[in-house]
Parts: sequence; C-alpha cells; structure tokens
Amino acid sequence: MSNQYVIGVDFGTDSVRSIIVNAANGNELAAAVFYYPRWKDGLFCDAATNQFRQHPLDYIEGLESTIKTCLQQVGSEVAANIKAISVDTTGSTPVAVDETGTPLALLPAFEHNPHAMFVLWKDHTATGEAAEINAHAQKFETNYLQFVGGIYSSEWYWAKLLRILRSDNHVSQAIYSWVEHCDWIPFLLSGGTDAKLLKRGVCSAGHKALWSAEYDGFPPDEFFSSLDPLLKGFTNKLFKKTYTADQSVGNLSADWALRLGLSSTVVIGVGAFDAHMGAVGGQIEAYHLSKVMGTSTCDMLVAPMNEVEGKLIKGICGQVPGSVIPGMMGMEAGQSAFGDAYAWFKNILTWPLQKILPKSTLINANTAANLIEEVTDQIIFELSEQAALIELDDQCELALDWFNGRRTPDANQLLKGAISGLSLGTDAPKIFRAIAESTCFGAKAIVDRFNEQGVPVKGLIGIGGVAKKSPFIMQMMADVMGMPIRIHKSEQTCALGAAMFAATAAGIYEKVEDAMIAMGQGFDATYFPNPARVEIYKKRFERYKQFGLFIEEGV
Repeated sequence: MSNQYVIGVDFGTDSVRSIIVNAANGNELAAAVFYYPRWKDGLFCDAATNQFRQHPLDYIEGLESTIKTCLQQVGSEVAANIKAISVDTTGSTPVAVDETGTPLALLPAFEHNPHAMFVLWKDHTATGEAAEINAHAQKFETNYLQFVGGIYSSEWYWAKLLRILRSDNHVSQAIYSWVEHCDWIPFLLSGGTDAKLLKRGVCSAGHKALWSAEYDGFPPDEFFSSLDPLLKGFTNKLFKKTYTADQSVGNLSADWALRLGLSSTVVIGVGAFDAHMGAVGGQIEAYHLSKVMGTSTCDMLVAPMNEVEGKLIKGICGQVPGSVIPGMMGMEAGQSAFGDAYAWFKNILTWPLQKILPKSTLINANTAANLIEEVTDQIIFELSEQAALIELDDQCELALDWFNGRRTPDANQLLKGAISGLSLGTDAPKIFRAIAESTCFGAKAIVDRFNEQGVPVKGLIGIGGVAKKSPFIMQMMADVMGMPIRIHKSEQTCALGAAMFAATAAGIYEKVEDAMIAMGQGFDATYFPNPARVEIYKKRFERYKQFGLFIEEGV
C-alpha cells in the first residue's frame, strides 16, 4: 500500500484544488490551486439579479492545470503509481448537455450564452420556480418533497432546470439532459460520449433532484408535466439508478491519460458534493454535525439507518441513504451565506479605496494598488481583533444572516439580511461582530431543528476556510452553541475526502470508513464554550428569532 497514491479534486466556488495523497496514511505529497479566470472577471454573472454562471472551460482548464502541477511536484515514480481520482464539486450546480453529454456552452453556438453554462449553487434566479414547485407539491397525495425537508429551494436541480427552459428557447430546444457538476467531471475524465450512460451519484440525485428509491427513481411524469409542459417526458432523459461515492464510473480515458501523463488504468470514482466528501475528509462521526464553513456552510450529519428510520426532518436539505457514508443515513443542512457575509461587509468598507484611491494625485498607481491589496488582506483580521474586545450585552447591535437568503431551516431565498440597534456610536467592529454573531445564530437554528425533531446533535466538527482562519468566530460559535467545536487539522478536507473515496473506489480499502481511519489527519484545535457568554447568547438568540419573524412577515 505504501506505493499507492490517489488524487482528490475539490471544485469550489472560486477555484479548483487538487492534491496527491499517500493512500497508506493520508499524507499530502502535492497540492495545486487554479482560480477560474472567467469567473474571476465576473463574466456571465449579474449579482443584481442573483445570476451566477460558470463556464465549463474554467473547470476543464483548472482540472488539467492542477493535476499536472501536482504531478510535476512529485515526479515520475509517484505518477506511475496513481491508482484513482475522485472529485467533489459545489452543488446544486447543473448544466444543459446534448446527447453526447457535452455541455452546450462548449458548442460554438452557445459558447457565450449564460443559460448554456453551469448554474452555480448560489444562483437564485429560480425563486419563482421553487415557489411553484412547493405550491404544486401540495396537490398530490404523495409528498414528493418529504425527503428534502418538505421545501424545495431555488438553489436546486429542478427549479434551475425550469428557469433555464423558460428563459431560453434555443437552450430548451438543444438540451438533451441536465447534469450536476459532480456527475459531469467523472464522465469527462472517463471519456463518456453518451449522456444516457452517465453515472449519477446518489448524493446529488437524492438531496437536490427528488430522486428516491421510494419512488423507484423520480416522482411520476405527471408531477412535472402538470407543473409545466416544458418538463413533460424529461425524466425519461435522466436516470433511475444512482451510485454511492465509493464506486467507480470507469477508468481514465486514453485522451485524458495522455493529457495528464497518467495511466489509463487509473480508476475514476463517482462524484459527490464538496460538503459531503468534506465531511468524510473531516472524519465525521455519527450524530456529530460536520460544518463545512466557507462562502456558505453545509452541515452534514450521519446516523445509523435503523436508528433514524421513519424520522423526517422538516426544513433541511434532504436525508438520503448512503449520500455521505454508504450504509448510513446522510442528512444535510446549511446556510446560504457565511464567509460571503463577511466578504460583503469587507467590500462595503473597501469601496472608497477601490474607487477613490486609484485616482489619487498624492501617490502613484502602483502604490495605490499595493495599499488597496494590503488593507483588503488585513481588514477581516483587524475587525475580528477589535470585535473580540467589545463588551457583550443584550443591547449590542443585532443582525440576521440572510444576506443570500435562507437555506435552512425552512428554505426561503427571498429573505434578506438585516441589522438592528444601530446608533451614532456604532462603528465597523460592532457591525462586524453583529454579522459574525448572526452567522453563529443561523448555525444554532440548524442544530435546534435537528434536536427538536428527534435527531440529537452530540458534537460539532469544524472544517473549511473560516474554521481554520478565524479563532474569533469559532470561539463565538462554541459560545452560541453551548458546546465544544473541534477543528479538523487538514487544510483541504474536501479534497482529502475525495482522496479517501478514490482509495475506496480503487479497492485499496474495502469501505470508506477504513480509509477515514488510515488517511484521517485528526484535529488540531478545540474551542470550548465560555459559560458566562453562553447565558448572554441564549438571550440574544431569542432576540434573533424575534427579529427574524419580524423581517420574514414583511417579505
């Protein structure tokens, strides 16, 4: 086993990261990051209308660049012993493909058409369609939303498909199937040329696309065709069978083997969402909420099937057998804005620098650019330092974390963020403290929902960029939750989780739990709640809930 290596690929919102890992012990031998150039330039997006699209070339170029860079770091001996590649992606991030499984944006006629590109998870152009799906579902005796928390979201598969079909007749005429990013990349690497043969992961299908073994696949065609005739017969173009992420879709194609400098014997694993593989990379345990904290959060919980049988958790992002760990029930919740909320406030504060400093007659353009970069890089750290010094009481500024709508509990992407209690004495650190607190309160609302509905949260695991970089927010999280939170050691838990699944798909390990034990990196920090602050936060959390009801009633 010491001469066996695997590659984990993690497609995030802004970039793709690849790592090469020793399958025997999880040691990271190489890592590379590629920032999507078209996305970075803001192409095909319109924040004002909540349109966020990504071109497949960003993904393809990033996939090739990061794997090649990693292979250059380790040399030919390791490259010759790469056994498998698995990928995770954001989601729900689907795309329209033709019969060959090619995204329409890769065809000349659609290369500049945003509707032919991947519809990123944070795209909320389909709020109207989601509302229609929720109202429509009430007409049926069978509750087809029961396994996705009872509420369908504009972030998900069917709402986005209907929005695209309605928005663009050319795409509507050309589309053959609708494919999640996490399913398309393995299809690409394995040389797939027939969309009908594209293997779909149970993770994306169950949590976002209404697929369930209970329905022998999807809800009946009548459910979709009576919603909108544009959807008539569409399930016939999709799939009935799904696969867990410990399985293989095939081997690396000859073309991609040549492009990457790898063997065509390399196994390609079934794909899954980033948070699901990240939970595995972060060594999730039964009834411990694994919080992947980045631009948004995804909160994963696993439980033995026999212990949660018959329990349906209202208002979460689904519960799917085998979606996180094969053989266990996987449950997902999360927040639509977490790190994005902090980034929003940073952008507000740096607006004068971005717009005025480049016009300064006192300094040259190069100095201005360097100053902007320096301040931007330091601002969150300085805000955190000052916010930590604020004496907490019941009258401090209070915020709602719905800056990008509410994912869970009870999805509603029409909701907006808000801040109350402002005065002439309010300064930037106080506003930042309120925003950070609101994201922790949003996290507590999720934990409370699990507990209230009979699935106890017994522990917290923090992974992702915010968990690693912000002691201030993690200590606040422990205080608000009233329970410790362990921070996983790995900087790349999602990519590491993908590597664990790759090792399992290649047969190096019999099951992914064995890979977790052998390849897991453990935890390097634990934040314990401060009893004095716990009591204050309990009172403030009640105010947060009342404030939320007030805002929600006004929407």
